[in-house]
Amino acid sequence: MNIDHIPRPLYIAHRGVCARYPENTLAAFRGAIDAGAHMIELDVTLSKDRRLVVIHDETVDRTTNGQGAVNALTLTRLQQLDAGSWFDSRFAGERLPTLAQVLDAVKGHLWVNIEIKPEAFEKEGPIDAVERQVCDLVVAKRMRDAVLISSFEWRVLERLRLLDARIAIGLLSEGPADEHLGYWQKRLGAFSWHPDYRVLTRPQVDAVHAMGAWVFPYAVNGRIDTRGLLAMGVDGLITDDPDQMRVA
Repeated sequence: MNIDHIPRPLYIAHRGVCARYPENTLAAFRGAIDAGAHMIELDVTLSKDRRLVVIHDETVDRTTNGQGAVNALTLTRLQQLDAGSWFDSRFAGERLPTLAQVLDAVKGHLWVNIEIKPEAFEKEGPIDAVERQVCDLVVAKRMRDAVLISSFEWRVLERLRLLDARIAIGLLSEGPADEHLGYWQKRLGAFSWHPDYRVLTRPQVDAVHAMGAWVFPYAVNGRIDTRGLLAMGVDGLITDDPDQMRVA
């Protein structure tokens, strides 16, 4: 990523502005643009026919009117589902977008954090593996400098680094910074670390900065937490409503 123009703190809209829109939909991502977010965070996995679809859960049950595992449904079937009514009737008919659709919608407006879901990782590394498809799409869209790719499955990020030496990588974790994180940050040349904000301390922030990486905790949704984290020196906040989290 071109860090010369990235503001601090960076406000990152978690699954779009998911406090006010159905998560991981084009409505939520357009809402992030309107809210003045600097970056959106989204989740990507593979459909049955191995297409890149944007959804958080392993099943469609919670965020659509359908049922079943995402990887058991074709993209055509997935995009027939209503992904908005569960949130509010105003969003009836909102669809699950493909990654390409999201990139087209936000290109030139904000940066994009693509989180590859762990269940999409395949040890055998097929030619159309999720990491290869994501990398190829980002390059084809000429958005390498506007994209950060993260995952809890660090092996998928290792594969990604072998595919592209320049693309920015973010290490997601539920636990605190430790030697294991340091090893992987150095191994992958990770741009950032994305921890659960509840485990974060100032010494960890300082240690990760010393490694040369930025710190973006998730998912921060209270003003008290926001002030405390900014005081620790974090570089950005992954939040459900970036407009509400801004602190003077």
